[in-house]
Amino acid sequence: MSGYSELRKGRFSMPGQAYLVTFTTVDRRRLFDQSDRASDACRAITAARLWYRSRLLCWVLMPDHWHGVIELGTMDDLSTTVQRLKSNSARMIRRHHPDAGRIWEKGFHDRSLRSGPAVLAAARYIVANPLRAGLARSVGQYPWWDAVWL
Repeated sequence: MSGYSELRKGRFSMPGQAYLVTFTTVDRRRLFDQSDRASDACRAITAARLWYRSRLLCWVLMPDHWHGVIELGTMDDLSTTVQRLKSNSARMIRRHHPDAGRIWEKGFHDRSLRSGPAVLAAARYIVANPLRAGLARSVGQYPWWDAVWL
């Protein structure tokens, strides 16, 4: 899959750096339209055991993709952190919803965020995603997101 290898070109992980990360469900299936699946995915994504070195600053689970801002901790790299996140959530979803099949598409998109204002701008973009998609009329109406600034 050439698109997947293109995503990895130039990827560099730096401890303390914040990254905007996006990954999609397989074939952009709307797996998380169902609240029980979305709830299970959110519990898995925010599990404390995944975030003992790195920090999940902000995230939103959409019906067919996930966005987050991840601040890398020492001894973590971005690819490994995202792989743990995706595999943990896929395992929990398949355990409770065996009909779900494969959950996440290979790879992910990332962008390094340079400063505090860039991190906050990315967080605002993330939490407003359900509004732009017409899934809610206000941020508070959409249940599948969180941010450390609350």
